[in-house]
Amino acid sequence: MCGPADTEPMPRVLLIEDDRAVREGVALALRRQGHDVAAAETGEEGLERLRSFRPDVVVLDLMLPGMPGLDVCRAMRALDQTLPILMATARGDDVDIVVGLEAGADDYVVKPVQARVLEARIRAVLRRVTAAASTEGGIPKIDTYGELAVDRAGHSVTWRGVPVPLAPSELRLLLTLSAAPGQVFSRQQLLEAVWEHSYHGDARLVDACVGRLRAKMGEPSREPRYIQTVRGFGYRFVSP
Repeated sequence: MCGPADTEPMPRVLLIEDDRAVREGVALALRRQGHDVAAAETGEEGLERLRSFRPDVVVLDLMLPGMPGLDVCRAMRALDQTLPILMATARGDDVDIVVGLEAGADDYVVKPVQARVLEARIRAVLRRVTAAASTEGGIPKIDTYGELAVDRAGHSVTWRGVPVPLAPSELRLLLTLSAAPGQVFSRQQLLEAVWEHSYHGDARLVDACVGRLRAKMGEPSREPRYIQTVRGFGYRFVSP
C-alpha cells in the first residue's frame, strides 16, 4: 500500500540506551510511528552509528556505561553543531538536567517516557530545524545588528563575517528574540515559541540555551551586548 508518507523519507532517529528492554520498547514504538530507527547500547557504539546512519535526531540516555552520556553529547556537538539531541534521563535532578543542557542537548525528557510524549518532543525539535522564518511585510532577508548578521530565510548567523554554528534550539531562540529588538520575553513565552512547551514548561531550557548562545556569539558573561537578562522576568535582544 502506498500513501503520502511514501513520497518522502521519515525522520531517522538514533537511539542510545543501555537498558535492553527500554531500548527495544522505545525503538519499536518509534518504528510504529514511522521512524527509521538505529539503536546503540553504549556511547561509543552511538558515535559509530552517528557517522554511518546519519540521523535526523538523536535520543540519548544520560546514564550510560563506559562513556557517559554527557561526554557523548559533547562529542556529538563537536562533530555536528546543528544535530538535534534529545536527552533522556531517569533522574529528575536539577543539576543533572542543567548539566545535560549545558553540554549541548536541545531538550530533555524524564524516564519512563510515554511513546506519545517522546514522539511529540521529537517532532517539535525537528520543526525547529525545518520551519521557515517569515519574510513577509518587507522584512529583509538578512538583518544586521552591529557585527551580527541573521539570515532569517537561510537560517544562518554570522559574527564579524564568520559563520556561527548553532544548534536548532539556539537558532530558534535567536530568531525569536532578534525579531523584536527591545521586547522583553518571559521564559514561558520563549518556551512556547522555541520548544513548544506550554503550561508547565521548564525555564532551565531557556537559561541553558541562552548561556550557550551567548558563548557562541562571544558575549561577555557579565555585560552581554545582545541578549540581556531582565531580572525576574526573562530576556530581551538589544541591537547596538
